[in-house]
Amino acid sequence: MFRFLVHYGIHFVVPFAIAYIMYREKWKLVCLILLAGICIDLDHLWASPIFDDERCSINFHLLHTYPFIMLYVLLFLLKKTRIVGLALLLHILADTVDCLLLRL
Repeated sequence: MFRFLVHYGIHFVVPFAIAYIMYREKWKLVCLILLAGICIDLDHLWASPIFDDERCSINFHLLHTYPFIMLYVLLFLLKKTRIVGLALLLHILADTVDCLLLRL
């Protein structure tokens, strides 16, 4: 239950907090963009089974591989794509924490 709460807390609570604290003037739009980072989970559709609670997503699913993570870092470093990059990196952070908790 702890792993579930941490994983989905990062996916769904942290974006609200970041948007409200760091982008207060346009927090609703930023929050929607940050929440849209979950869309990279579409790569799970190519896995069999699609969902496996005991599988680490990092470097298993295509959009969770290291080359794509480097692309997300680049998007974050560029001002025009910073929020999109942040959304994708938050998703990777949630999945990384989930992988670490899976090993416990």
